[in-house]
Amino acid sequence: MSTSREPASSRSGWRRTFWVVFASNLIAGAGLMAFLPFFPTLLEELGMQDEHARTVWSGILFGAAPLAAAFSGPVWGSIGDRYGRKWMVVRSMLGLTLFVGLMGCAQDEWQLLFLRIMQGVFSGYMPPSLTLVSVAAPEERQGQVTSWIQTASTVGTILGPMIGALILGVASARAVFAVTGIGAGVSAVCVWWLAVEDTSRLGARGPLSLGNVLRSTWSDVVELLANARLREAMVLYAAVHFALGATNPLMEFFVELVWRGAPARIESLTASLFSVLALSAIVATPLWGRLGDRLGHAVALRLASALSAVALILHAFVPSYAWLFVVRLIFGLASPGASAAAFGLAATETGRESRGAAMGAVFSARSFALSFGSFAGGALATALGLRGLFAAAGVVIALGLLARRRG
Repeated sequence: MSTSREPASSRSGWRRTFWVVFASNLIAGAGLMAFLPFFPTLLEELGMQDEHARTVWSGILFGAAPLAAAFSGPVWGSIGDRYGRKWMVVRSMLGLTLFVGLMGCAQDEWQLLFLRIMQGVFSGYMPPSLTLVSVAAPEERQGQVTSWIQTASTVGTILGPMIGALILGVASARAVFAVTGIGAGVSAVCVWWLAVEDTSRLGARGPLSLGNVLRSTWSDVVELLANARLREAMVLYAAVHFALGATNPLMEFFVELVWRGAPARIESLTASLFSVLALSAIVATPLWGRLGDRLGHAVALRLASALSAVALILHAFVPSYAWLFVVRLIFGLASPGASAAAFGLAATETGRESRGAAMGAVFSARSFALSFGSFAGGALATALGLRGLFAAAGVVIALGLLARRRG
């Protein structure tokens, strides 16, 4: 992934930065998923015996960090644009080290909630990682490098639950937090020592104060929203993740609806649907990034969104689990394109001096939509039924495409 026009030192510098950030995102993604599925076990260890209470609190703890990250993402992006993107990646990894590590010492669910909120505020690692790699990489490789960083995190989400289960087999749930914190700390050190950043590409600096940070963040967001393509990226990326947030938590119920075999297999069949979604994302995300580099990320975004909408609407008509698996595979191949293209647009539609704010804004749109979708999914399923929920999720994406055409 280099060009003949680049000096050798520049080529090696951005390649080394890419690989160390790739590894840190893989470790961070695995670490997060090593403990996220096991909140019920930890809550039980903390003395919460009521199953319904553990279910409710697990959902709250799961959603607290991404919701907090949605608010802090543009702020950290704006700071990184002015004072250093490598600092922001290190900050995010150290945030994981501190706040996830402390979760192993939590005495009750309220302390866990506080730590999850702090984790969301301080340790959002994806936007600064994408920004650091993007500003270092050649312009014609933006889609490929940003999509591969996202793929690293996706691979981590597959490995993480297996790592967590292995640790739980020999130790308590608290040990999972310790391992995650240590891994993030090692990643922070590696990024600090090995990643390369050209500080001449930073934006104009001012005194680092709360007032200046908020003013610069607001100025960056206003400027970004004035860009029609970035608005489109945020709308369509948010629509796809609203659909994911609304439908994923209820997938087990949908499997019950279409499965005609033994009820004992429902859990494993549901897990298979999530596995195929993750595995197809690993395959598809780099391909979408390459397609965006060749045809334009706006074209790739619209195509991926349209295919995602069709796949979701097809969910509403599946007569059996076999057909559900097929349409889930289609959705798994299509939906990563929205992510790859949205961040690709953030990279190509902004100057290097404001790219962190753009990445943060796109990530915030995703986080807000994912949180809102998880809240709205139950209400939509109650009103429309499970099949209606999937159809409505597809319609939301279609409306985003229609809004773009009318705009």
